[in-house]
Amino acid sequence: MSGFVYIVLPAYNEEAAIGSLIEDLGNVCRDSNLKYEIVIIDDGSADRTREVIGTYASTLPVRLQSHSVNMNLGATIRDGLQLAATLAEADDIIITMDADGTHPPALIPEMVSKVTNCADVVIASRYRKGAKVVGVPLIRQILSIGAAMMFKIFHPVKGVRDYTCGYRAYRAEVIQTAFATLGKSFVEQAGFQCMAEILLKLSRFKLTFSEVPLILRYDLKGGVSKMKVIRTIFSSLALIIKPNKISEKVDRGRQS
Repeated sequence: MSGFVYIVLPAYNEEAAIGSLIEDLGNVCRDSNLKYEIVIIDDGSADRTREVIGTYASTLPVRLQSHSVNMNLGATIRDGLQLAATLAEADDIIITMDADGTHPPALIPEMVSKVTNCADVVIASRYRKGAKVVGVPLIRQILSIGAAMMFKIFHPVKGVRDYTCGYRAYRAEVIQTAFATLGKSFVEQAGFQCMAEILLKLSRFKLTFSEVPLILRYDLKGGVSKMKVIRTIFSSLALIIKPNKISEKVDRGRQS
């Protein structure tokens, strides 16, 4: 595998999991001969997250940028993608994943291979053969499946079944083009629904999307969930029923 891989981790109070994740990412990338850098955006953590990250900075390629106050996931993902896009060459690969230990780093080589060979965006999907969800409360699973079905009905994207999972690999040029076209409005949603927003906006660029099956290990999650479930549901519904606003914004950006 060639090219450089930037792994973007949005982190908020992740001292319980971030150290092990950094080590696992290093091991996977080394074993797969991937050149990589871990780009961590700390979203105003109140625990020892930044201190734990700092212990790895001298031995592994870790870059830390911090928000002085908590700005929520959307702003953190946006800043991480923007920083990685600034560092990357067009043919490099940018990966986003959760920092809480629920996303297995072992999927990275397969995702990188798909981007290298055929795809612009690769999603680790909970809805492909071989996927499995462990430890997620039943009500959360039902809501996630319902949201996926509604996105598929109202805003189908070829090759995509999982619209909301944050574990993704992007060809760097895709993210660079999105920011050049839309600026900071590329990511406007504050919460977890920002991942669906990113996908819907990128779908207007006529890209090739692909998925790999994800084994989501929610039982390994370090700390409590930060998702505000009811708010996320209503914000996601707003994206589903008003896709034309997203399309219009992207089209205006491409024309300017």
